[in-house]
Amino acid sequence: MKSTSLSLIAGAVALAAVTGFAALTAPGDGGTAEAGAAARLPVERSSLLCPAPSMSDLAETTYSSFTPTGENGGEAGAADLKPAEPLPTDEDAPADEDADKKDADKKDADKEKAAVSKPVISLKDLGKPGTAETAKSDAPALVGTATGKFAPGWTVQQTTTTAAGGARGLLGVSCTAPDTDFWFPGASTGASRQDYVHLTNPDDTAAVADIELYGADGPLKSEVGEGITVPARSSVPMLISTLTGEAAENVTVHVTTRTGRVGAVVSAAEDEVGSDWLAASADPAGTQVMPGIPADATSVRLVAFAPGDDDADVKIQLLGKNAAFSPAGNATLHIKSRMTASVDLKDVTRGEPGSLRLSPADGSTTPVVAALRVVRGTGAKQEVAFIPATEAVGERASVADNRAKGSVLSLTAPGATAKVKVTASAGSEAGEATVKTYTVKGGTTLEVTPEAPAGLKGGYALTVETESGGPVHAARTLTIPEGGVDMFTVQTLPDDGGTVEVPAAEQDLSVLDD
Repeated sequence: MKSTSLSLIAGAVALAAVTGFAALTAPGDGGTAEAGAAARLPVERSSLLCPAPSMSDLAETTYSSFTPTGENGGEAGAADLKPAEPLPTDEDAPADEDADKKDADKKDADKEKAAVSKPVISLKDLGKPGTAETAKSDAPALVGTATGKFAPGWTVQQTTTTAAGGARGLLGVSCTAPDTDFWFPGASTGASRQDYVHLTNPDDTAAVADIELYGADGPLKSEVGEGITVPARSSVPMLISTLTGEAAENVTVHVTTRTGRVGAVVSAAEDEVGSDWLAASADPAGTQVMPGIPADATSVRLVAFAPGDDDADVKIQLLGKNAAFSPAGNATLHIKSRMTASVDLKDVTRGEPGSLRLSPADGSTTPVVAALRVVRGTGAKQEVAFIPATEAVGERASVADNRAKGSVLSLTAPGATAKVKVTASAGSEAGEATVKTYTVKGGTTLEVTPEAPAGLKGGYALTVETESGGPVHAARTLTIPEGGVDMFTVQTLPDDGGTVEVPAAEQDLSVLDD
């Protein structure tokens, strides 16, 4: 007999590194092989999708791409962002066209294909952002893929400044991974709002999505929110108010796909208040944390939704600079099943930075999703941003496009006291990385102004790593003064998913052949 060794372990490890899941099965026994201590390995591939930035002629958009240094997967790899546009073909050309016409059409198609295939950004180095800018009002959505050493922890920030007009504001969003299920509490179909759901399909086949809307009294009637086709490598913006005839100030949007996958994000523009992106809430859970409420917030509105069959009762707590407390008159919130609940917390921070935590009250364990609408300024100088509930930083999380001035990092520890390491990366043009360690007291929010890289030119990225203690939730606020208005945007920092858990096989996986 001869023994033929199988590469099942290597195959399972590779599968897990790409998909986040793998199982080891010994041939012939019909079961899963016993595993020892699980190992964590770097992912080998990441995908991100950036929505079309703006339709305003006054908009200027910056893209910043970044992968932190660390345990990265291999030496080779790339991280490219390309336009989300189908590659042109000549399959539809009329068969009776003369040869010269066909040749000219083919040359035009080749030029168009080359333009679509050319990356907007190609990341060159680990630990150093790559940037690109555009002022086009018709700039397309972008589809990005990172492989090899650039995949673990890859992040892209899209930041648009619109100085005037109905979409005036600083619109920031961390480009999203494709998925099949998204929740957006905090949208609106009211007369003063123009909210769009942007659906971007990264794949070579069409995706089919459904959009459900929920107001204060339950589902909003819609006959056009089902079966929305998102063509291959394309993006579709849907004006939410056209999906229903019902006007509702506070709406929860639920996006799912029947086939395929999409990236989804909501652009929200509010008359006389400004505009920003509303990113998806963390998955439904009994406890939710929304970090990074600015100290000078003049209005904070909580919007929450219970997607299950049961009502939810949650305790509302502000995690302030020194302690956690419940806002006066708003210690709890009752959220009816499949109905959007909201509460105006006004200037709840009262001059100190804070974060909001929702936790089960009166024994309720019903999962919820949530987000905050935050306004700074008054009168004609108001500006709006949104803070969705977010997962903890976990092992590591990063946010790109920080400037020499205007970046503030909020760290909150909803449970036990924690210690985190914050790295300001090398600058996109020049500057050396800096590292600082912070201790965040349990039940409080710590706001810090990051120490910019020495000799900074261009922008930089921030990476937060949990070193000890309880979970930490984080958010970055970027503020840019424009025309007397402090325009701002807030991005949360959930765990970057740069590694996946792979079980260590303790069983000899081999096949004995006669």
